[in-house]
Amino acid sequence: MLTGPTGFIGSAFMRLALEQGHDIAGLIIPNENIPAQAPRNDRLHWLRGTLDAAPWAEIDEFAPEVCVHTAWITAPGVYLESPDNEKFRDDSMAFLKRVTSAGARHVVGLGTCVEYRIGREPLSEDATPAEPGTRYARCKNELRLALEADARERNYTLCWARVFYPYGPGEHPSRLCSSIIDKLKKGEEVVLRTPGSVKDYIFIDDLAAALLTVVEKRFRGTINLGTGVGVSVEEIARQLGSLLGRPQLVKVADNPAPDPFPFVVADNQKLGSLGWRQNVPISEGLKRLIAAKA
Repeated sequence: MLTGPTGFIGSAFMRLALEQGHDIAGLIIPNENIPAQAPRNDRLHWLRGTLDAAPWAEIDEFAPEVCVHTAWITAPGVYLESPDNEKFRDDSMAFLKRVTSAGARHVVGLGTCVEYRIGREPLSEDATPAEPGTRYARCKNELRLALEADARERNYTLCWARVFYPYGPGEHPSRLCSSIIDKLKKGEEVVLRTPGSVKDYIFIDDLAAALLTVVEKRFRGTINLGTGVGVSVEEIARQLGSLLGRPQLVKVADNPAPDPFPFVVADNQKLGSLGWRQNVPISEGLKRLIAAKA
C-alpha cells in the first residue's frame, strides 16, 4: 500500500518497486488525474480516496502486507508552518491504525532530517536527540512517537525513515537546484544568500532505492535516508554555472544570511549496513537534472 504515489518521492519509489516485481496499491485523491508518465503495469492498482476517506473495501481486498506512507503537505514556501501539518499527522495516524488492522504488519513512514537537533556533526539516529523546530518537523516527530507506541501495543513493525535533501528530475521548480538552473538558463544572476550552508543532497533514484531497501529488509526503527556527504549551496551553484557555461552569473551576497540549518548531513551507517550505496554523486545528478529540464 502506497500513499502519495504521484508525489516526487512516492512516484520514484513506485516506479522502482514495480520494476523489482512488487504489487502496489496507490492511493490517489478522487479528482486527480493519473499522471501520463505513470507506469502501465498489471501489478499497479489505483485506489481512489484520501487518508480520511479511504476506500477500505478495496484496500481490504488488496490485503497489503506493507504500507509505505509518503503522503504529506510539501509545497515549498508553505509546508514548514502550515496548519495542514496537524491534519496530516492526525489523518495519517488514523489511516495507519486502520491499515494495520486490515492486515499490514509493517509500516514505513517518511520523517524528516530536521526532526533532529541541528549542530555541526552528522546526524545520528541513536546519538542525536530529536528537537524539531518547525511545525512540519514537530508533526512528523509526533506521528513517529504515536506510531511507535501503537506498534508496540498492537504488534506490528515500524520503520521511520528520515529523509534528507532529495533532488532530481520531477522536483518542484522552486527547489534549490531547479531554481538555479532556471535562472542561469534565462541569463539571470544567481545571488547566494546562504553560500556556506551544507546539506546532504540525495538523488531521487538513490532515495527510491534506499526506501525500497528498508522495505525489503523489513527494517524496524529509525533510519536516515541520506548519502553521508555534505555539499554547500555555493558548490552546487558553481557546478551548475560551469555545466551551463555561465559561471560568471553565480555571485555570493555581500552580507550572507544565517541559515537556521547550516549543516544537515546524515550519519548513514545503518543504511549502508543494509547494502545501500550511493550510485549518483552530486556531479552526475546535476547533469541528469539539467538534461531532464532541457
